[in-house]
Amino acid sequence: MGGTIEVLVPGGQANPGPPLGPELGPTPVDVQAVVSEINEQTAAFDGTEVPVTVTYDDDGSFDIDVGVPPTAALVKDELGFETGSGRPQAEFVADMSIDQLVTVADQKLPDLLAYDTRGAAKEVAGTCVSLGVTIEGEDARTFKQRVEDGEFDEQLGSA
Repeated sequence: MGGTIEVLVPGGQANPGPPLGPELGPTPVDVQAVVSEINEQTAAFDGTEVPVTVTYDDDGSFDIDVGVPPTAALVKDELGFETGSGRPQAEFVADMSIDQLVTVADQKLPDLLAYDTRGAAKEVAGTCVSLGVTIEGEDARTFKQRVEDGEFDEQLGSA
């Protein structure tokens, strides 16, 4: 019969306690083996919340599918702040360089609807608007137009 468990765990820091332990406890799976493999696969996300899906069978075998953290979490991690602005249209909490934006866009690209880094960067910029993050010193709401005007063709490739 088997089953599937979906949880958010801190990258590289999963442990047998909640949320994994209580979910996996009643299953035939070796909880410590699952935790070890999750930590191995999520080590690159060091502490950032990562969506993980554990699929298990009755014989105790399991597969782990690691997703990509939410865009907001990647932006916060890249820029080193904890919470976004309470008034993102007026108060800004950080400034993101185009290189940092490209890094986050490339990490998130497999999970987005965008076809390329250029489109992914526009989606990440939308998250920056919600968080109160500026891009290259300007309001993130102007980013799409700046991309269309060719300001970042060197970093994002031309359209």
